[in-house]
Amino acid sequence: MKWMSWPVLLTALLLLTGCASPSAPANRYMLPDTGVALPATSPAAGHLLVVQSPRLAHYLDVDGIVLQLDDITLNAARQHLWAEPLGRQLERGLRARLAERLPDTRVMRDEASLGRSEALRLRIEVDRFQGRHDGLAIASGQWQLLAPDGRLLAMERFHSETELDDDGYPALVRALGSSWDQVAAEIAAGIRQVR
Repeated sequence: MKWMSWPVLLTALLLLTGCASPSAPANRYMLPDTGVALPATSPAAGHLLVVQSPRLAHYLDVDGIVLQLDDITLNAARQHLWAEPLGRQLERGLRARLAERLPDTRVMRDEASLGRSEALRLRIEVDRFQGRHDGLAIASGQWQLLAPDGRLLAMERFHSETELDDDGYPALVRALGSSWDQVAAEIAAGIRQVR
């Protein structure tokens, strides 16, 4: 009976040794800032805009940076991760970029707008935010601008592609940031047309 326990014990030790082996640490990335100091908006700005948290396609709501390997295959990286949830980064970046492009507008988070019934609301749905096998960083989805009473003022699709300057995840993250810059510019232009 004792001779049968040695193989079990040896197998357990081998498994524990394998689990204790050091693995390569994950690389974590943040989308780049706009690079421009934000203009100070006065509390008496002519317009108020509330940016709601973006709704991400389910496959984007993960820690790993997503790569599109061909026309139908997606892969979320295991060692190249977002340092903060992607939705938060996109929301914060969009608010900063819109504040820069709409200096007469006070751009606020949804939570900060309590009691602001006069504010326009911006809703964003992101269905693609990934690197693609042909060396492009893609951002696409839809934005909606709602009046204070909930009426739909504008609804547009967006699609932006930026070519990577180099190979690797740092270049991909920078290119995704550039694509998000282009999206913010499109949205700001659309908001100016509606007001």
